[in-house]
Amino acid sequence: MFTPFLFALRGNGIPVAPTEWIGFLDAMRTGVIASLGELHTIGRALLCRTEADFDRYDLAFAEAFEGAALDPEMRRKLTEWLENARRARGDRVDPTIADEDLLRELLDRLRTQRGPHHGGSRWIGTGGTSPFGHSGRAARGIRMGGAGGGRSAVQVAMERRWEGYRTDRVLDVRDFEVALRALRTLTREGEVELDLDRTVRRTADNAGEIEIVERPSRVNQVHLRLLMDAGGSMAPHHAHVSRLFTAAARTRGFKSFEAWSFHNCVYGWLYRNIETGERAPTEEVLAAFGQKHRVILVGDASMAPYELFGPLGWPGTGALTGLEWLRRIRARAPGSVWLNPDPHTFWAHPTVNAIGEIFPMFELTVDGLRAAVRRLR
Repeated sequence: MFTPFLFALRGNGIPVAPTEWIGFLDAMRTGVIASLGELHTIGRALLCRTEADFDRYDLAFAEAFEGAALDPEMRRKLTEWLENARRARGDRVDPTIADEDLLRELLDRLRTQRGPHHGGSRWIGTGGTSPFGHSGRAARGIRMGGAGGGRSAVQVAMERRWEGYRTDRVLDVRDFEVALRALRTLTREGEVELDLDRTVRRTADNAGEIEIVERPSRVNQVHLRLLMDAGGSMAPHHAHVSRLFTAAARTRGFKSFEAWSFHNCVYGWLYRNIETGERAPTEEVLAAFGQKHRVILVGDASMAPYELFGPLGWPGTGALTGLEWLRRIRARAPGSVWLNPDPHTFWAHPTVNAIGEIFPMFELTVDGLRAAVRRLR
């Protein structure tokens, strides 16, 4: 009966493994999970690998259990089983209902209630102090529709308190730095240094006669280039892209780092500073690109078609189109990707589609940047 919950979890991007799912089912078989509230809380602890999955878990939980109704026969059997368990323990129902007994009591009241109820302390309805319904003031209970009153219900499956932990949200400088560090590829091409492990090994093999072994030190051979769209439709993303630039400039260990700007698309010039007009011919910048360069282009890729497909060159370039300039970048530096600050749902645009055919395009989010870095590696 919980298989739809498993598909809902995976459908919302939570990679639940078979061992994790078996552990979840075992928790129910052994009685560790005995109420809907425990199902939500313990299930989240067992099935979510990081707090970044919490919001997706709440969405899947609501999808699987919101509005779920037991058929009459199943409800009768469940009620009978709960009642027998209560009698075996010698329990009795009183106004102070234990959390694990809330579901049983809810079923009992659903069976006897004959109409709507507002206020009061017992029946399912709105207001009052009844533990069932919504907009009331019960110390604990099960919310059923509507908005919370005292916000103290045991089950608030759709509250989504963890939305801020989602990794498909915007990034901070620290997130950029962590992701960019994965681009560094170390090779032994630097100055000579002592290889301690091999020195000890050789010395031991020589019965104690010291033999020094040296090796080149590790040097990062990756040249990082950041090309950023500035102005126009990118104005709303200015702060976000600035954080990426800050992180790239602060990340140490690259062989070299340069940042250039353009407007809408790359044409004959790339700018070190658009405000002051400091610039260099694009052809000269591209001439330095090679197999060890990693190029990250940032922009919404959305512009008037003539700005991408029409000739907007400068003297001596043969009036190349923006699309041809982008193809040149990819040819010179195959290790190139495009980061788009717009959500994927906004990418249905002719120029976005055309640029996406040249560069692998990713969203400018934590998940998107990680995927881009994996592609660049």
